[in-house]
Amino acid sequence: MSRETINTICAKFPGAQLSDPFGGGHDAWKVGGKMFACIGTANTGVSVKTDSVETAQMLIDAGIGVKAPYFHRSWIHLPLDGDEEELRHRLGVSYDIVRAGLTKKLQAKMPPRN
Repeated sequence: MSRETINTICAKFPGAQLSDPFGGGHDAWKVGGKMFACIGTANTGVSVKTDSVETAQMLIDAGIGVKAPYFHRSWIHLPLDGDEEELRHRLGVSYDIVRAGLTKKLQAKMPPRN
């Protein structure tokens, strides 16, 4: 999977916005101002949020990804050459986790996710 494909997937999530908060060419995807996916300048993969440190560790132990550098331990870095369905799934899960953490008022303003 490529950076462009990941960006295309993320762009389809309701309310998702692309930014470069760190400068230098990072693709940081946010919903409600909170990041749910980030592709670094090294272009080796995408970092996504999981629901817990334990889930992230389980995915690391299963060989799905590695610890996301510079992120909390509940984030995982998925390689671009990993399983495409797994990448799509993890992007969606990360988006859902972050969106669910937004205020109810902000969530109500967003269109539903299909």
